[in-house]
Amino acid sequence: MVPIRLTERQERIIEIVKEKGPIKGEDIADILGYVRSTLRPDLSILTKAGILGARPRVGYYFTGKGVASQVAEEINKIMIKDIKAVPAVVSVETTVYDAIVSLFMMDVGSLFVVSEGGLLEGVVSRKDLLKFSMGQVNIQEVPITVVMTRMPNLITVGPEDNLWSAAKKLIDHEIDSLPVVRPITYRGQEGLEVIGRITKTTIARVFVELGQGEEFK
Repeated sequence: MVPIRLTERQERIIEIVKEKGPIKGEDIADILGYVRSTLRPDLSILTKAGILGARPRVGYYFTGKGVASQVAEEINKIMIKDIKAVPAVVSVETTVYDAIVSLFMMDVGSLFVVSEGGLLEGVVSRKDLLKFSMGQVNIQEVPITVVMTRMPNLITVGPEDNLWSAAKKLIDHEIDSLPVVRPITYRGQEGLEVIGRITKTTIARVFVELGQGEEFK
């Protein structure tokens, strides 16, 4: 991944190339008052990052891509299938009480509710369960289907979607997690199978690892 923080000298090199490019390395060095070898690491970083391009016998030129666009490209390369976590699922026959137990046993913020064959039917959050359990009801007898948000009113992502699209859905819809799904047919019924989950914590972890210089491929 490109370095997010460029040095002052690298920033100055970019300005020179923008203004005078294409320009040879020795000419850049003359302007800055350095020898060519001193700038070689900086020019290498900027070309590998894609901010500068280089043509033999012509010199360096500005590609039009800044650090922000390079970071955006890296984020868009990260696929959901490479970062998804194991989904937290319960059956449609689960009671509200058992769902609360499962929520805390799994240490998750939401549960995905599935029917026979693993078809996604709904989702229930910690907040949903808390609000419902505060009412005058016997949560050991009420099925989770009474509380859950049902299909097709669920926001999902596919394994081939990228990190940016998942993060945008979480922010736009003000939710904490997304089921990762793929289309399936079970006994003639078409639906979605839950194969993973993406949470705000998942995305935060990816950014921390990227900041440490690790790459996702």
